[in-house]
Amino acid sequence: MIYTWTFFTTFADVLLRLGPIVLVLIALITANGLLVGRIEGWKRSDALYHAFINATTVGYGDFRPTRGVSKFLAVLNAFLGLLFTGIFVGAGVYAVEKAFNVFL
Repeated sequence: MIYTWTFFTTFADVLLRLGPIVLVLIALITANGLLVGRIEGWKRSDALYHAFINATTVGYGDFRPTRGVSKFLAVLNAFLGLLFTGIFVGAGVYAVEKAFNVFL
């Protein structure tokens, strides 16, 4: 039980400290997705859906860019998503290490 509590408090602390970076990445993914949607002529909801599906590298394929510029922006969005995911993974690994080193 103490490991779980230590993990969650450490994880939350790290994410709060990295909050500005996380918020900037979310804003960039959103803006980039809306730009791709405008170039492709998609609705806003479809553009945001594509942006976050692409950023998480799931890529269902139901929306895909067809123009060169929007393809480039989609690749940029995937890279931003990797940075976003990396922050969460790094925070999680740090929190697990901190939680299990408490009693060593």
